[in-house]
Amino acid sequence: MDNGIERREFIKQSIVTGVTVAAAGANILGANDRIRVGVIGPGRQGRGVMKTFMKNPDVQVVAVCDVYASNLDFAIKDAKLEGAQTYKDFRQILDRKDVDAVIVASPDHWHALQTVMACQAGKDVYVEKPISTTVDEGRKMVQAARKYNRVVQVGTQQRSGDHYQKAAEIIRSGQIGKVTFIRTWNFGNQLPDGIGAPPDTNPPDGLDWDMWLGPAPMRPFNQNRFGVHPDRWSSFRWFWDYAGGMMTDWGVHHLDIVQMVMQVDAPTAITAMGGKYALKDNRETPDTLMVTYEYPGFVCTYEDRECNGHLLNGEGYGILFHGADATLYINRQYFDITPEKGRKIEAQRVKAANKQGDAHIRNFLDCVKSRQTPISDIEIGHRSTSTCLLGNVALRSGHRIAWDAKAEKIAGDNAASKYLSREYRKPWKLNA
Repeated sequence: MDNGIERREFIKQSIVTGVTVAAAGANILGANDRIRVGVIGPGRQGRGVMKTFMKNPDVQVVAVCDVYASNLDFAIKDAKLEGAQTYKDFRQILDRKDVDAVIVASPDHWHALQTVMACQAGKDVYVEKPISTTVDEGRKMVQAARKYNRVVQVGTQQRSGDHYQKAAEIIRSGQIGKVTFIRTWNFGNQLPDGIGAPPDTNPPDGLDWDMWLGPAPMRPFNQNRFGVHPDRWSSFRWFWDYAGGMMTDWGVHHLDIVQMVMQVDAPTAITAMGGKYALKDNRETPDTLMVTYEYPGFVCTYEDRECNGHLLNGEGYGILFHGADATLYINRQYFDITPEKGRKIEAQRVKAANKQGDAHIRNFLDCVKSRQTPISDIEIGHRSTSTCLLGNVALRSGHRIAWDAKAEKIAGDNAASKYLSREYRKPWKLNA
């Protein structure tokens, strides 16, 4: 930051005191004013987020954009958005003076550019995770938010779950003892065909494939790269041009909570092993993965297997905080505490008492009006996303990563460092 305050200290101050974001150049909304929202990317995830926004009486969705006509038509009908203007080019939404905030729910490779351009256009932003496909992109998103005095909330909604906050209090207070090992995971079984391996074809009617690719490399249309499917989440997630596999798709939720609970910004070293060992589809990202993160005073792992769904702790996903006196397991529905033998701490289970997605979006809307820093501010989301991206850097380079979080550099490793940024396809440029 230009004023010399360390990033970590800024985050800490923002959460504790509610640092106010200057509203220079923006329409300042009163507590009762309606927030006019534009939606970029109303696919399956985007529609869900949009409809949660629409639960709030002070929200009006006035514009929706998608490069695929079918997505756009379905979004309007599904959410009953009579009167909302539709667009094929997101820049037309950014040009509208009556739009206060935008939802960026496009494929991951678009998040950085659309968020930066929205900030430049004077819009506040709710951006889906992961925020970027490289560390360099994420830093430019933070710079743009600060330069243009924008409220930018990242869709890591678990932070707004009351039981996640309660679990953080318990762990920080020392009730489960010193935590030296944390385990996070996602397990499932897609054998043998996974998402399948369709051939390259012409794009479907109503899709602007060149615009969908945007800053990503030019590729022939493939149904799995595009990813829209009625029975599953979009499969663009499993191609390096657009995303980072399960490491960034789900790992960011887990590791965001780890870093929140343990009050750390980043790991100091990362190793990774894995690959595509069994699935016969055309995905590029691993079907089996183990990443180990070293932090000051503890170790954390992220595991993903897509070829065996055997549960851990009775669940297919979650986080285990292993303390000297007890283990705390948490997922989106509950947390429970299991004491070590002979320890006095009581076993307990605490269920989630709020809807974290609703609370997270309400937090963003309140901050749009108050100009305070949201709970998942872009700096925090950048740190959490970067941790996941570094897991993929370690995997793809085959190297142990020594990470300088302050400089956001890998010490003396050009082979790994090349993954920290990417070249945009012309004419797209990312200028914060």
